[in-house]
Amino acid sequence: MFLRTLRTVEAGAYALLLFLYNSGARVTEAASLKIEDLNLRSNALSDVRLQGKGRKTRQCPLWPDTAKQLLPLTRGRSQDQPVFLNRLGQSITRYGIHAIVRKYLKRACASCPSLLRKRVSPHTIRHTTATHLLRSGVDINTIRAWLGHVSLETTNLYAEVDLERKAQALAQCNALQVASRNRTRWRDDPSLIAFLRAL
Repeated sequence: MFLRTLRTVEAGAYALLLFLYNSGARVTEAASLKIEDLNLRSNALSDVRLQGKGRKTRQCPLWPDTAKQLLPLTRGRSQDQPVFLNRLGQSITRYGIHAIVRKYLKRACASCPSLLRKRVSPHTIRHTTATHLLRSGVDINTIRAWLGHVSLETTNLYAEVDLERKAQALAQCNALQVASRNRTRWRDDPSLIAFLRAL
């Protein structure tokens, strides 16, 4: 919902927010991203090379829409330049990314008031990426590689959060009441008795 409401914002901010959600990048990874780290194709799978903690690199696929938003930001620029720039044309900082998230969170609250009760940061977007991948059936080891976690224990936190949501959903319905409501004896179903007599 947050990203959907941002189609009307500045192209650079929208591209940044879409990139954060698509890649699950850490804020420092997005701030230091260079044009040479992007492999953008208009008619094939695009990807990005991210350098994470401990200078470890990983590659993440990019949606066609993400690539489409990034292409105008990078066209005609030197490969060693940063992808995301601030309003002065310099490399965006971590604080600049936080400011963009805060700015557009306020706008998104107009159409989605429940966001007012949430603390949203660039890391929240990363967390959302992991949770959505998990709910889509992506295995936990792939998510670990996607996010650049060294330890599977770190990634397992997302699985535990998802299990909490499942437990909450289960608590909201009383399975015994549902089972007793739907329980009818076959002898009490006149249409079934009529069918059996007709055999």
